[in-house]
Amino acid sequence: MPVHRPNPLRPRRLFLAGLLLAALTLALTAPADAATTPSRGSAHMGMGVLAHDGSDGTPSTGDATQTEGVDVASYQGNVAWSTLWSSGVKWAYTKATEGTYYTNPYFAQQYNGSYNVGMIRGAYHFATPDTTSGATQANYFVDHGGGWSKDGRTLPGALDIEWNPYGASCYGKSQSAMVSWIADFLNTYKARTGRDAVIYTATSWWTDCTGNYSGFASANPLWIARYASDPGTLPAGWTYYTMWQYTSSGPTVGDHDKFNGALDRVVALANG
Repeated sequence: MPVHRPNPLRPRRLFLAGLLLAALTLALTAPADAATTPSRGSAHMGMGVLAHDGSDGTPSTGDATQTEGVDVASYQGNVAWSTLWSSGVKWAYTKATEGTYYTNPYFAQQYNGSYNVGMIRGAYHFATPDTTSGATQANYFVDHGGGWSKDGRTLPGALDIEWNPYGASCYGKSQSAMVSWIADFLNTYKARTGRDAVIYTATSWWTDCTGNYSGFASANPLWIARYASDPGTLPAGWTYYTMWQYTSSGPTVGDHDKFNGALDRVVALANG
């Protein structure tokens, strides 16, 4: 009669199979955010517009009362400024900083390159209100390219305040705390440069995260983000927009903008 002998490898195989099953289960149930959250510093103007507000057409072309512009960041690398200039783009904003931990490695090529082909240019700061105070970030911005000079070719700095690509949309702040953070940034920027910063935002984010606060409209030009045939409803207090980011899929550089006025009005904003 044959004698059944236990396989000494079977318990080890069962143990390894269990480990593999546990690892697979963990991978399938882990939050997707961990895999999709971008790296710090990679944020850029309009990063959350399509995901939160979608896209619904583009504005009509050839409007002489508006002036074409672009906004750029490091992910676009070295920009073909002469091509943009030839296509009718007359002004540009370049990302200079984010939080107090990032400066754009392409800033010089983008900021100076736009200027050198004849454009009126400015710099913007991507705000991260969950990392440091508004004043601290305004100082960092001014110290790393976000300043202003009255040369007729430099626009005031812009505060890019929008959905948080790294976590909670409103950066974990209450509406009143967000308003205070923004005020801290704007007041510090003006103290450092003598200019009121431009505010770039989307109406839906502004409504959710500031309670549709209207108190900045009298001093700070509005740069509205909406990928559609018109800019739509503006945040409270502003009766008109100064700039409008209308697409992220334009020619040469994806992010295209309209200035609400002819070129002389762009120059007027640059001169203060």
